[in-house]
Amino acid sequence: MAHKSFDGSCPLGPWIVPASEIKDPQGLALKLWVNDVLKQDSHTSKMIFTLAEQISHLSSRLTLHPGDLVLTGTPAGVGAGRGGIPQGRATWLKIWIEKIGEISNKMA
Repeated sequence: MAHKSFDGSCPLGPWIVPASEIKDPQGLALKLWVNDVLKQDSHTSKMIFTLAEQISHLSSRLTLHPGDLVLTGTPAGVGAGRGGIPQGRATWLKIWIEKIGEISNKMA
């Protein structure tokens, strides 16, 4: 949560894909660009913990309700681990997930 908890750092939307549209959340391709440089090209099957494991862990500590968002993180190879995010200038993050779509976010 640390990297998703400051203003402008957790882009969401503009829509949510219903669970019924995703047959296997551990079967999706995933890509991340930082300033148009591909930093991650991976797959949700490579996540350390499955979505089911993460939901189980969370729900043992708090009550989850319909509509709650679970911020899962990503497989290895994110921007900070491969060259970092340039300091002192605007940074564009673009994320694409198979069957879900693409979102871009400007970090100032």
